[in-house]
Amino acid sequence: MAAALAQRGGGGLSLCLASAGIVKALSIAAFTLAWTHSVEKTGWQEDWRVTPEGLVLVQARVKGSGAGMEPPPGARLIDGWFRWRPEGGPKPQVVLGNSGAAGEWRLCHGGNCRTLSDILGHPVGVTVTTMSSCTNL
Repeated sequence: MAAALAQRGGGGLSLCLASAGIVKALSIAAFTLAWTHSVEKTGWQEDWRVTPEGLVLVQARVKGSGAGMEPPPGARLIDGWFRWRPEGGPKPQVVLGNSGAAGEWRLCHGGNCRTLSDILGHPVGVTVTTMSSCTNL
């Protein structure tokens, strides 16, 4: 029941982002995490779902292949993107690092993408950001 409510954006679940002592709760049940690969300078995207058990990676895609970006066996090339469904269960948290060499993480929801710096209200730079499922306060 709670998972069904979360998929509709209810049930008290949010995506929590924590970085440099700042915590932001976003009332979203699904989102895309997007970034540019630091070596190949090509796009990478992951679709995530927020559940009571944690964050679930639903689909991943990469625009091309190269250093550290090899799509796994079973990935399909669709519209210029290698797409696949990663295996694994919910993750209690996902830690995002940034080398500073390729731009910033972007979080997309409802057709809009924003950088983590914009969402958190301070320049994230190379500071670690942690994503997790949280209960609305």
